[in-house]
Amino acid sequence: MSRRIVVAMSGGVDSSATAALLVEQGWEVVGVTLQLYDQGQAVGRANSCCAGKDIHDARRVADALGIAHYVIDYESKFRQDVVEPFADSYLRGETPIPCVLCNQTVKFRDLLGIARDLGAEAMATGHYVRRAEGPTGPVLLRGADPLRDQSYFLFATTRAQLDFLRFPLGGMTSKDETRAIAGRFKLPVAAKPDSQDICFVPDGDYAGFLGRLRPGAADPGDIVSLDGQRLGQHEGIIHYTVGQRRGLRLGGGPAQYVIRLDAARRQVVVGPREALGRVQLQLTGVNWLGEPEIEADLPVMARIRSTRDPVPARLTLKENGRAAVSFLRPEEGVAPGQACVFYQEDRVLGGGWIAPDAIRPGN
Repeated sequence: MSRRIVVAMSGGVDSSATAALLVEQGWEVVGVTLQLYDQGQAVGRANSCCAGKDIHDARRVADALGIAHYVIDYESKFRQDVVEPFADSYLRGETPIPCVLCNQTVKFRDLLGIARDLGAEAMATGHYVRRAEGPTGPVLLRGADPLRDQSYFLFATTRAQLDFLRFPLGGMTSKDETRAIAGRFKLPVAAKPDSQDICFVPDGDYAGFLGRLRPGAADPGDIVSLDGQRLGQHEGIIHYTVGQRRGLRLGGGPAQYVIRLDAARRQVVVGPREALGRVQLQLTGVNWLGEPEIEADLPVMARIRSTRDPVPARLTLKENGRAAVSFLRPEEGVAPGQACVFYQEDRVLGGGWIAPDAIRPGN
């Protein structure tokens, strides 16, 4: 009797190729697609279908592979656990990462529970990360393709979840390999383009989406210098993030960068590039996947944004899910609401959320 595995099927080429590989390996594959949002509401157009194309594509792939496929309405949970925190984070002057929240809640908590209820012995996703067996249990590793590695977005995966999860695409060295798998199985999504935006803001208009969800989110305010001098006006702090240079419209003079966002005063604080450097930061909500006991001041490679390479740092874990990270050289673009993920070589040791009140400037 074949073993049962649930595949989280989004309708894209990655999850579709994942399902195909597992069928080929002899698993009894069950595809599950979560309907998470109403696309018509997301883009503000009444004639948009309710994320129907992706669901339809997932069903077509399941039919092509001859596997069972279920669609489950998780819109209310997704709104509560991902969309609402996303909006509130922007209003606090942070730069949120909804994909981490989605993996942490709806996918690796709720969908994993569904997989267990369906009698599966594992759940697979199309993420580009690797899972390996270590001396004390499974460990999470960066994807083999550094351009596709998604470990930054999975730092909150717990040990118990990792024990149940599988990532068949983690060893792929390019997206072409994944598309070749989809082509070999003649899947209807083999040439489907990758999505570039947050799924529930498919048109990329974050400001418009937030304005509909939180009226007043785009209230204007002042752009000020580090010493408090008014330099101009902005049309809402939701349009800005730390490190941003474009869109300030301050006229001539030396280049100015967003240094921080003061949501309480509705201020965008700007300054020269050298003011962006940070040598230490504090984290909250830390998830630790390393060994049970570590010494303070642990050498790690730390990554402050998904698009940045890890850099040398020292890590000290504290009580109540907190940690301190010190960089060997100042890091630019450290933004509250983003994550800091730590590694030793390819192994993911964990990560946490960058706190807004404890980011110390570099020298």
